[in-house]
Amino acid sequence: MIIDPTPDSEILLLFDNQRAVVSPWGASLRRYFLVEADGGETDILWGYSGGGNKKGGQGDVLIPFPGRVAEGCYSFDGQVLQLDRNDKEGPNAIHGFVRTLPWKTTRAELGCASFEICLDAESYGRRGYPFSLNIRVTYTLNRQGLSCAFAVQNVGHQAAPVGVGFHPYFTVDTALIDEAEVRIPGAGYLEFNERLAPTGTIVSAAGTEWDFRDYCQIGDRRFNHCYVHLERDAAGMATASLRHHGSGRAIDIVMDRSFSAVVVYTGDAITEAPRRACAIEPMTCATDAFNHPEWGLTRLLPQETFSGQYRIEHRRYSAGL
Repeated sequence: MIIDPTPDSEILLLFDNQRAVVSPWGASLRRYFLVEADGGETDILWGYSGGGNKKGGQGDVLIPFPGRVAEGCYSFDGQVLQLDRNDKEGPNAIHGFVRTLPWKTTRAELGCASFEICLDAESYGRRGYPFSLNIRVTYTLNRQGLSCAFAVQNVGHQAAPVGVGFHPYFTVDTALIDEAEVRIPGAGYLEFNERLAPTGTIVSAAGTEWDFRDYCQIGDRRFNHCYVHLERDAAGMATASLRHHGSGRAIDIVMDRSFSAVVVYTGDAITEAPRRACAIEPMTCATDAFNHPEWGLTRLLPQETFSGQYRIEHRRYSAGL
């Protein structure tokens, strides 16, 4: 049990040949890899170890809002609220603030770790979010792969706006992500302005260069897109995938109905290692949903709980499959 987590605190999860490294600092997912028969390691995530080695948003948990809030300003139930403008790309708020906080480790076993944090309105109102939440994130390894579940309870006395997101970067053993093929289940995407904030328009992906509902090579495309109108299977699951014929590897990111958007980002602004991996970010609402609640924002009433789960699966791939 880790009582006082630091940015370097980490827990190793094991199941068969799968390994995951998670941290109570931000409840982050820092690595996910396979141990091969010869002792070698095959990365599924582009990960890191030690808080000072993180690049971009690797493995971050994005609560109470994923993506950007334009100008950091929003209105909720008659209150006009101002968040910290912490976006290096423009005067916006980005990715919530639980990713920089220590979480309590509530369970840590070989194949499972659970982290919990409570946001107190009295403490966090100064950040422009005067709502009280109890949040739990649970990582579990099993035969299907790695699952990540969340549960957010409103423990305050007023309704709260809530969005949840996750920021894993995936790799299929290519030097640059350009060589990989990606499939994204979004039929539309948000139009962004020069400050990477949504204009309010949803663009149909059909027939455009950004329609990736069938596999297509990433090439030199610079992804920084928030996809919406996710297509789902009969069980209600939406699946994004990354694969590479040369390495024979494929990864599926399977999202339940709680997730209504997915951000795809090729890491072009990561100066130390641009385009090393592809971020495929499950999000329960679209970017700037605090200003566009119709884009999946959850209005959580007192004592209500909002929950969901996504799963990372890995498989062998060969052309024609």
